[in-house]
Amino acid sequence: MARQIQFRETGGPEVLELVDVKPRDPGPGEVRICNRAIGLNFIDIYFRTGLYPTELPSGLGTEGAGVVDAVGEGVDDFEEGDRVAYAQGPKGAYGEFAIMPAANVIALPEAIDFETAAGGMLKGLTVQYLIRQTYAVDEDENILFHAAAGGVGSIACQWAHALGAHVIGTVSNEDKADFAHRNGAWMTIDYTRESVPERVRELTDGAMVPVVYDSVGRDTWKDSLACLAPRGLMVSFGNASGPVEGVNLAELNKGGSLFVTRPSLGGYADTRERFEMMCADLFSVLESGAVKIHIGQRFALEEAGAAQRALADRQTTGSTILLP
Repeated sequence: MARQIQFRETGGPEVLELVDVKPRDPGPGEVRICNRAIGLNFIDIYFRTGLYPTELPSGLGTEGAGVVDAVGEGVDDFEEGDRVAYAQGPKGAYGEFAIMPAANVIALPEAIDFETAAGGMLKGLTVQYLIRQTYAVDEDENILFHAAAGGVGSIACQWAHALGAHVIGTVSNEDKADFAHRNGAWMTIDYTRESVPERVRELTDGAMVPVVYDSVGRDTWKDSLACLAPRGLMVSFGNASGPVEGVNLAELNKGGSLFVTRPSLGGYADTRERFEMMCADLFSVLESGAVKIHIGQRFALEEAGAAQRALADRQTTGSTILLP
């Protein structure tokens, strides 16, 4: 038997249950992974609350790292004992074992430990598509990144800085501002006491920014649009404060022929070839030291509810992981 987190109804962190299950054998094209570390992400909360629908009862989590325990029929790329990591579903990573399609699993370089992989796979691949594909940031370019001290934000600050860009990051207090600066942010804006558009205008001498990366959603939507230069791109990739609703396309015209996109990892890592390319790019910056995954919080598997509560209340910095 093995321990796993499940939920039978949507709601608050209290709906998460620790249950004993018998790990099934992997089917054709699947591998069974003995997790050594598990990633915690906002998308997990979206499923738990019902913002993203799912069939119930359900497991939770799509990111982790560990050792291959068994392989299913037709799997030739992995064998028992391989060190691996994964960032996409199906849900069920919150457990001692996870069954994953081999197509969603990547071999983990020896130089990258399990905790780094679990804290950095989904977030790191997210940053990869955001700043290397959705809008390829360039040297000496000013960009705005919300939640700069979070798991995704801290990676983005480092990676964009390594590319020569100037990151303006939003934060909620001085400690998070210091953390963002240590990770390469050029300037920070405390959105609890400053107007984000006004500060961006000051910092850019009125030019504003060509791109805004926004994982907050509803609360920052209008400010994000106001920070864009003409023909700028609004990249909305999360809903931490709730989904953006009632969008008036005329606002894009008023702002100067603005663009908006709502990307996802699944939309970019949609083939094995693209997934491997993105992983290689991420592993390269991790191995070079240009990007470090900061594990700000570690929780035991049975503390998954408390971990999600801390993440939702913005009490975390860097990445948060669960340890089975």
